[in-house]
Amino acid sequence: MTRVAAADAATSVAAPLDVAAVRADVPVLSRELRGGHRLVYLDSAATSQKPLPVLDAEREYYLQHNAAVHRGAHQLAEQATAAYEGARATVASFVGGRHGELVFTRNATEAVNLLAYCLGNASLDPDADPRLRLGPGDEVCVTEMEHHANLVPWQELCRRTGATLRWLRVTPEGMLDLSDLDAVVGPRTKVLSFVHQSNVVGTVNPVDVLRERAREVGALVFLDACQSVPHRPVDVVALGVDAVAFSGHKMLGPTGVGALWARRDLLEALPPFVTGGSMIETVTMERSTYAPPPLRFEAGTPVIAQAVGLAAACDYLTGLGMAAVEAHVSGLTSLAIEGLRALPGLRVLGEAPERGPVVAFEVDGIHPHDLAQVLDAEGVAVRSGHHCAWPLHRLLGVQASTRASFAVYNDESDVDALLRAVHTAQRFFGVG
Repeated sequence: MTRVAAADAATSVAAPLDVAAVRADVPVLSRELRGGHRLVYLDSAATSQKPLPVLDAEREYYLQHNAAVHRGAHQLAEQATAAYEGARATVASFVGGRHGELVFTRNATEAVNLLAYCLGNASLDPDADPRLRLGPGDEVCVTEMEHHANLVPWQELCRRTGATLRWLRVTPEGMLDLSDLDAVVGPRTKVLSFVHQSNVVGTVNPVDVLRERAREVGALVFLDACQSVPHRPVDVVALGVDAVAFSGHKMLGPTGVGALWARRDLLEALPPFVTGGSMIETVTMERSTYAPPPLRFEAGTPVIAQAVGLAAACDYLTGLGMAAVEAHVSGLTSLAIEGLRALPGLRVLGEAPERGPVVAFEVDGIHPHDLAQVLDAEGVAVRSGHHCAWPLHRLLGVQASTRASFAVYNDESDVDALLRAVHTAQRFFGVG
């Protein structure tokens, strides 16, 4: 049984989260803002706040074990290497993977770029695995709901190789239109890359359906799981995809660290992305050979302290129980949607029956940036803009939206504060 499965089995009938205890672990939430308002942080889809055990783990590494990993023969280097590789094992296990299948990156954007650039490098090598080579006539498929981080790298790969970018469309309800799946994902498709959970409308996409179509045509399947890994049980083996990218700072972990999980055989077949120190096997003046994965993809000094902090975040979430986490944030999301839809002149974007803890909305007569400023004056921190998803906003008929997102440290009082603040904004602007 994987760590994820074991944690879920243990928490499937567990008591609700002790949100007060979680909030006590997150000091920033006790801040008093301008006007005496308490901080109501509803921007976790952009970046989450960090509990003390995560901050303590990173600080402890610097205080007691800081050294370069993999190279030193002294005690600190041994301890730093053990901490770093132990973090790799913890993070891999958290998503149901194995130690040698996880590559640390600076963030999920770099993880997607790593995949795209490695495929581009393979496309220049006539001896590379044919599955990895793209050229004119080949196709890469994404969806209209992608974050720019899972769109622009594939656009660039197609530009460099001559392949064609295609995409699955999104319905006005914010769900994938699968009516032409067989036409869009066809014999020429080499890569299908899509988001697990939308960062705008919260839609959780049908991985099984998309994966099986990709398998029918022999395409590689990549998953952007930035918004799902922090809030629900994710088992990469059960998902059956080839690679998964996620980001530490959205799951209670530090900034500056992300991860790419991929099947071991895929990692072994991919050429490197960034080259230099630490990722080599042998070097002469004429040529170099490269280390086996995952080190092949971690050139230079890696994100050691951040990886240790991310492992602590995984342990923290595991202690809460991911089934309990999912139930908690799902309840808050439903409560927020119900309350927002009851307000006059307000439209919630997306109507997917299965959705994650993000709620994007527009209010008649108020620009999202203006709305966010009024909410901020009430102590409520939300996101406004296109959320790095311009194509999806255009499809939904809006330039921008206001987005509230929930995490383990939020509770019903935060939802109430959001609703009151939106109502205050409507009164302020004389609408609704």
